[in-house]
Amino acid sequence: MLSIQNPKSKIQNRHTSTICAISTPPGYSGIGIVRLSGPHSVAIAERLFRPSNGKPLSGQPGHTLILGRIFDADVLIDEALVSVMRSPRSYTAEDVVEVNCHGGIVAVRRTLELMLKAGARLAEPGEFTKRAFLNGRIDLAQAEAVADLIGAKTAAGMKAAANQLQGKLSERIVSLREKLAECLARLEATIDFPEDEVPELGAPGALAVVEETIHEIDALLSNAHGGKLYRDGVSTVIAGKPNVGKSSVLNAILNEPRAIVTEEPGTTRDVIVESLELRGIALRLSDTAGIREPGCEIERLGVERSERAIDDADLVLFVIDLTYPFSAEDNRIMERLASKTHVIVVANKADLDPHPDTSGIEKSFPGRRIIRTSATQGTGIKQLEDAIFKEVTEGAAIAPEEILVSRLRHQQALENARSALRSATRTIGNNLSPEFVAVDLREALDSLGEIVGAVLTDDILDRIFSEFCIGK
Repeated sequence: MLSIQNPKSKIQNRHTSTICAISTPPGYSGIGIVRLSGPHSVAIAERLFRPSNGKPLSGQPGHTLILGRIFDADVLIDEALVSVMRSPRSYTAEDVVEVNCHGGIVAVRRTLELMLKAGARLAEPGEFTKRAFLNGRIDLAQAEAVADLIGAKTAAGMKAAANQLQGKLSERIVSLREKLAECLARLEATIDFPEDEVPELGAPGALAVVEETIHEIDALLSNAHGGKLYRDGVSTVIAGKPNVGKSSVLNAILNEPRAIVTEEPGTTRDVIVESLELRGIALRLSDTAGIREPGCEIERLGVERSERAIDDADLVLFVIDLTYPFSAEDNRIMERLASKTHVIVVANKADLDPHPDTSGIEKSFPGRRIIRTSATQGTGIKQLEDAIFKEVTEGAAIAPEEILVSRLRHQQALENARSALRSATRTIGNNLSPEFVAVDLREALDSLGEIVGAVLTDDILDRIFSEFCIGK
């Protein structure tokens, strides 16, 4: 019978080199950590670290902190705490040594240089986590969750990444693969041994398994938008012609005077970017230069950047001035926004508008959310924030404790698996040979296997771990 092995249980590659890297950000801090991983980690650390208790590092118990000093020959470099974590009970499942120096550029850098001099090599980006994956301690989805946890922009994003790191997504994928593998094994037994007394699965049984798996994949994919929101946030551009109050809207949302506001049109010449957490979702707010016919080269460059920002944005807040009728500049922006999915019209300067009726605006922007604001007075800003949240989360699963598909790679693999399974349902429905069904099931298994790393290529690995920082 065909078996599906959890990639966590596989020791796919044991590295012979010992790597090192600084694991803490550069600069001044309380401590700086330099990390070693590999078969010679302890021996290399012994060449530069002298424990205060006089015992060799190789004889010290694991998972304890050992006080001592770092020397370059007989020259004292620093006093440090060192921890030894022996294979397989370490982050990489290899021998790991972490040297906790005093924070600072010189001591940490010098410690790294001594490790390199003693025979270690500098780690590549993400190589510690890559080794954890290749040595079977975590699977590929969990490895990606490490990067997502480090890069989390909000507490909710951190929670979603932590759940993936715990293996919640991986467990679901492994369960789906085991179910399909069992179905495939019974089909192949029927194909390979037609004369033996092998319990036949039959078309109804195979169809039930396939349809159930499709249903579970649909449920995972329904969470993909919510996962992307938590992981990537929302690129939000504030756009409009000059002097409609774009910078005032930015300041009102941030609740601080971030952008300069004057009565003179064209104050903003470049894109101003700020970050904000809105109910667990990270917003990257960009205040852009007013779009109009430029009067000089600097303004032309600013307008070009504004238009590029609009094109790249997930959400556009189109600010209009209620005290003036629509102009050619407004129409120019409207045309650019016609193809955008997510646009909110911010009808600003409502405190100066003698005609509160918005029916004319609604006719100009059918199907768009329209919010009346007075950015300088703070009126309507709460309603605008509500509208932003509804606009970006509509139809999305936004509970970070759920199993969320947060990466495009995972989404594409699930879609490919679903496509193969739908092909299998058509094959079964047309009473075609079991061999054709088996081909579709293998394709679905491979696609699901890409998520956890049961099926992978070197270029996928390189692309994933290139996102990591050196030292992780």
